Amino acid sequence: MPPSGPGSVARFGRRFVAICIDWAICQLIAVFVFKAQLGQAGAASFAPLAVFAVENLLLLPTMGATVGHRLMGLMLMTVDRRRVSIVHVALRTLLLCLAVPALIWDRDGRGLHDKAAATVLVRR
Repeated sequence: MPPSGPGSVARFGRRFVAICIDWAICQLIAVFVFKAQLGQAGAASFAPLAVFAVENLLLLPTMGATVGHRLMGLMLMTVDRRRVSIVHVALRTLLLCLAVPALIWDRDGRGLHDKAAATVLVRR
């Protein structure tokens, strides 16, 4: 992959802003659609995470990007530069929702969730 520009591996800053955008949208959906209360304990506290998982499962295989990815000029693809399948996305989403795999990344900036799913987040 090119070292910079379109098609290059997305750097931490763009990925971080994209996930913050996605998380904020999921929080708003959980609060306004599902009436979840922020800071609430128990099962209801997982509502934003469930919305986040559904967002990823619906948007990544169909559009190649979540809302946050799109706004930050990013796109998810397989390491061999093909569109991601639902299998890739399901594994990546499961690991992303666990958080720890996403917090550990290699020297190329790919998180363990992306490595396990054979995906890479690139610049458009």
